[in-house]
Amino acid sequence: MDRHLTVKELPESEKPYEKCLQYGTERLSDAELLAVIIRTGTAGKRSIDLAQEILSVREKNLLNLHRLSLKELMEIPGIGTVKAVQLKCLAEITKRMAKATRIRSVALNSAWSVASYYMEELRHEDREKLMLCMFDSKSILIGEEIISIGTVNASLVSPREIFIRALSNQAVCIILLHNHPSGFPLPSVQDKLVTRKIQECGELLGVHLSDHIIIGDNQYFSFKEENLLL
Repeated sequence: MDRHLTVKELPESEKPYEKCLQYGTERLSDAELLAVIIRTGTAGKRSIDLAQEILSVREKNLLNLHRLSLKELMEIPGIGTVKAVQLKCLAEITKRMAKATRIRSVALNSAWSVASYYMEELRHEDREKLMLCMFDSKSILIGEEIISIGTVNASLVSPREIFIRALSNQAVCIILLHNHPSGFPLPSVQDKLVTRKIQECGELLGVHLSDHIIIGDNQYFSFKEENLLL
């Protein structure tokens, strides 16, 4: 019967570690990169076989690291708790790296810069998250907080909670962000009601709502850019 070669039995040019040392990480395939993280295989499967199985489901690419839950990863034969946790931590690292590279470019008057900063953090979420971004008098981002998780609904979002947090951080301006798990960022009637409700409360308290940005899948919608703010 045919059998797979183990990583040790592969030619030097095909071993992920050796290939990386000789040619650099950019020459490794997605499966080879994952195989380096997974490190060891299981009975009858090499680490690269496990990597290919992870890549073959749902999204058919590396986005599976974000989209698959711990439970779903562990349902793949050969992926136990430790490997699943390692892979989810890797996915989280990629989100934080994407965010860290953009922080200096975040500008209060640029919806694109704000949307880009939060894109990787929010576009993979399977539930809506409403986030409050706070800016000082110099338009510098001074803090962020998650206000709610679930459907963004005008009857559920509490202006009191938003402005308690904004005032405690001495914010002068705020931006609301939330994601649409569908991937399409066009605002709903509820989104418009939430925006107007928060904007009106902010004007009374002297905290200006500069924008409400909806994050989709690599796209966004800005109330400010679309002239939908009062």
